[in-house]
Amino acid sequence: MSETPQSPCSAGQAAQLDFWVGDWDLTWEGGQGSNSVTKAYGGCVLIEKFDGQPGMALQGMSVSSYDPHRDIWQQTWVDDQGSYLALSGGLTGKRFVLSCENMREGQTVQLRMVFRNIAANSLDWDWQRFEPENGTWKNVWQIHYQRKVP
Repeated sequence: MSETPQSPCSAGQAAQLDFWVGDWDLTWEGGQGSNSVTKAYGGCVLIEKFDGQPGMALQGMSVSSYDPHRDIWQQTWVDDQGSYLALSGGLTGKRFVLSCENMREGQTVQLRMVFRNIAANSLDWDWQRFEPENGTWKNVWQIHYQRKVP
């Protein structure tokens, strides 16, 4: 009897972002929204659908996948504000970090998202910008994720 081959994206580094899969209620200072993250294409791609309403007028989506040849996670984000971000990174200790460079007002800026305090039914997410004048990361937006009750 032959075994069904295991998906190349079901274990190891390719499963590091699985904590994010599910339906989430989001809260942040002054607002709330929702997020839904699913796995597709044999578990190799995570698809995020973000809805900032009623807290803010922002809707967007991302696709994320692990590149085993480069040993790195990659994410593409697009939204209804015309944003396009190509981020990369991975697990760093107990945090999951994806970063990119982008242009803001004619200047190159370094941006990153940090997933932290990761638990079975909750996590915290920080959107940060690097401040070169003092060499630190500044929180721009912090979101608390709480898994929706089925």
